[in-house]
Amino acid sequence: MDNLPIPDKLAAANSATLTSLIQQKINQHGGWLSFADYMQMALYTPAYGYYTGGAQKFGQNGDFITAPILTPLFGHTLAQQLNALLPQTAGNIYEFGAGTGQLATSVLTALDSGQLKHYYIIELSAELAERQRTYIQTHIPDLADKVVHLSCLPEQFDGILLGNEVLDAMPVPIYQCVGNQIEEMGVSWQDNHLCWSPQPVKNQQIKQQVMEIFPVTSEMYQSELHPQQHAFVSTLAQKLHRGAMIWIDYGFDAAQYYHPQRRQGTLIGHYRHHTIHDPFYYPGLTDLTAHVNFTRIADAGVENKLDLIGYTTQATFLLNLGITKLLAQTGLPDETAYIKAAAACHTLLDTQEMGELFKVIAFGKNIDVDWLGFRYGDLCHKL
Repeated sequence: MDNLPIPDKLAAANSATLTSLIQQKINQHGGWLSFADYMQMALYTPAYGYYTGGAQKFGQNGDFITAPILTPLFGHTLAQQLNALLPQTAGNIYEFGAGTGQLATSVLTALDSGQLKHYYIIELSAELAERQRTYIQTHIPDLADKVVHLSCLPEQFDGILLGNEVLDAMPVPIYQCVGNQIEEMGVSWQDNHLCWSPQPVKNQQIKQQVMEIFPVTSEMYQSELHPQQHAFVSTLAQKLHRGAMIWIDYGFDAAQYYHPQRRQGTLIGHYRHHTIHDPFYYPGLTDLTAHVNFTRIADAGVENKLDLIGYTTQATFLLNLGITKLLAQTGLPDETAYIKAAAACHTLLDTQEMGELFKVIAFGKNIDVDWLGFRYGDLCHKL
């Protein structure tokens, strides 16, 4: 941790306040808090959590760079699929976790505006919602009136639900096991700091689930379950009257996720473009994420009567939708605009970058269109 940037006084004070709130919660729960509850507080405590405080999350001065920040070509390419879907719905797009507003901006500029009624952004963070409004109004003032912010879910969806790097930000419980001994990893307060604290699992249903999906090894094996991701997609599926869902995120199918060699799970922290392995490092200033188990996401959709349309890598999805053609339109190969866009596309598509780790999964209900994004390279058989 020696070479990490030092937070300013206000940020450090906010983190200390959040740490105190977490300590109080631990005391209220008898000295032990599940990691999922800790992660919920670290990310979403009003005014102090990572996503609900005022710290810059995205871009060069934040903690990570997302695909929409890299290049507008990501949104322009995605819009090719959305343009095919919109006419069979009421003309609405619902984006979850819209970040800076850059995905909405790039998608809106490439959509057939005659087919779009509303572009809804569902955002729990008032601070992020304000940033999104400002960004959209600044960059596409003529389309800003199409954008409507919502702070809660509507009763019913008729349109396209869209999320880029949303599922990975949902809190996860963590379990470890050796043979038949299963413990849940929690958090306690010892020696004036937060620390890991395992506790035996008594819930038989959870024990059974862990034993079914974790590999049998002679060594300690630790990983995550994803009840909140599953519940989230299930809720949206139940509310979807007509339309589609498209989720883009980093993760694996269950067989890859719970591979015997992945003994430490996928939980990771991000702080100012540094990878953090200590989840208790400056709570509220460090992003915490876990990869997505796309098999469970597929289950959530299918169990709630959605059609599983496709599952593939981000690279395959974007190439199927013609990102290279859109790249060619940015300029001549020796021009600055083209060179910059090409470098961004390399990051989006390369197997060593975002191309293979990031996946796209889509569901449909009461629609019948040509899903060009899954024309080649569909991986549903792996789910």
